[in-house]
Amino acid sequence: MGIDNIRGDTAAVPCSSQPSESIPGVGTVHWGGSAAIKSDKQQPGGVIYSIKGPGVDEEPLGIFSIDKFSGKVFLNAMLDREENDRFRLKAFALDLGGVTLEDPTDLEIIVVDQNDNRPLFRQDVFTGHVVEGAEPGTCVMTADATDADDPDTDNAVLRYSILEQGAAGMFSINATTGEICTARPGLDRETVGVYNLTVQAADMSGDGLTTTATAVIYLEDINDNPPEFTKEEFSMEVEEQATGVDVGKVFVHDKDLAGSPNWLAKFTILEGDPEGAFTIRTDPYTNDGVISVAKPLDHEVRDRFELTVSVQNEQPLEPTAPTSPRALATVRVRVRDVNEAPIFRENPRRVSVLEGAPPGTSITTYTASDPDTHQLQTLSYALLYDPADWLQLDPHAGTVRTKRELLHPSAFLQGGWYIALVLARDDAEPPLSATGTLSIEILEVNDHAPLLQPTAGVVCGRPGRGGRLLLGATDDDRPPHGAPFHFQLSPQHPQLTRNWSITRFNGEG
Repeated sequence: MGIDNIRGDTAAVPCSSQPSESIPGVGTVHWGGSAAIKSDKQQPGGVIYSIKGPGVDEEPLGIFSIDKFSGKVFLNAMLDREENDRFRLKAFALDLGGVTLEDPTDLEIIVVDQNDNRPLFRQDVFTGHVVEGAEPGTCVMTADATDADDPDTDNAVLRYSILEQGAAGMFSINATTGEICTARPGLDRETVGVYNLTVQAADMSGDGLTTTATAVIYLEDINDNPPEFTKEEFSMEVEEQATGVDVGKVFVHDKDLAGSPNWLAKFTILEGDPEGAFTIRTDPYTNDGVISVAKPLDHEVRDRFELTVSVQNEQPLEPTAPTSPRALATVRVRVRDVNEAPIFRENPRRVSVLEGAPPGTSITTYTASDPDTHQLQTLSYALLYDPADWLQLDPHAGTVRTKRELLHPSAFLQGGWYIALVLARDDAEPPLSATGTLSIEILEVNDHAPLLQPTAGVVCGRPGRGGRLLLGATDDDRPPHGAPFHFQLSPQHPQLTRNWSITRFNGEG
């Protein structure tokens, strides 16, 4: 049994492509519209033809049918090579009585591909990264596509191109692989940080169906821009005696990626602060330099500073980065004068006075000094603490005198010392004051005679054996004018030594 291809049969349903047709051998049809089978044992009464298999009586059903008398095979539905690229059928030839005239013939119908599928990119958006300043030829990503048509035909041969990327033309694409690489030098993140490319894939080696996708390329930052001060000079001021406070900021600008080590600034005070009165740190949020006071400043000693400050990045600059003329700045700091409290240079002040000193006795002149030498101020003095009301103080000169005699012993003495507090106050608005401690040592004077105890006594004794009387003494004075005592018989009465004697007993005589 043989097969005849039939072209242009109006009874056939055309394929969904434009098929070619050829008969490489008996039993195989490259479908082109219709075909016919013919038995080699044609009977005078006629032959009845039938076909069976997938596409006829097996899934998918009803695609092919045959004219049982002529043997013509018809296509009844649209063919899709991407679903079924071939059908293997069996053809039968029977006589009019239903007797098989010959063995069944294998009929293979091959569906010839046509270009009915567009290329498809694997994703709608491709994302890549490349460092700024990358050399031409640096590859970034591959934007590849697929085509469902026959890979052995030109229908699936793809070519890639870039439809849109901006005027600079910084990237190129490999026409056969879809690999995107840098095409020109000069990639600068600070000029253009993101490139959006429209890429195209076309089959038929670039002349067929097309599709597009987006390639987004991000430029990664390198340290190719030095930090720069926004101006050459900065001015600020701070109150004297302040410490640990922020004086002000020096402002910088860096074109590199904010928040990255390529952007983070580092400051140094190079000149103008030999005593280390100031420090500078980086504000992590703004990247500016913050100048603070490290040691108290004295307006009367130095009322202004001129600092030279430098700035650089935490990370080293790229060798190709330009140097900046604005890496140095001058910072002028004025120390503002403020009212300062008086100071007692000697505190506490220690002096001595004899006990029993009469009223009006000068003890000392206890004065303070005012650090505000550039301000015209007057100090006044007052007794802040005088527990025995013993002293009087000149409010202008600070001279301390006794107001009355201080009797001894006194409950206001602490180990022989009298403690008073003197207040010094300036006349500023508001006034400031200081307290000085005046420690007065009361020197002991031998102004009390010792008293015998007892003042009178009786001595009894047997004849020839004598008798004894134990004597003691007291003294209101303190050492060295009190105990220990020395006892003796009165030198005005030498005859007493004939019958009496004094002997020290248990530390006393």
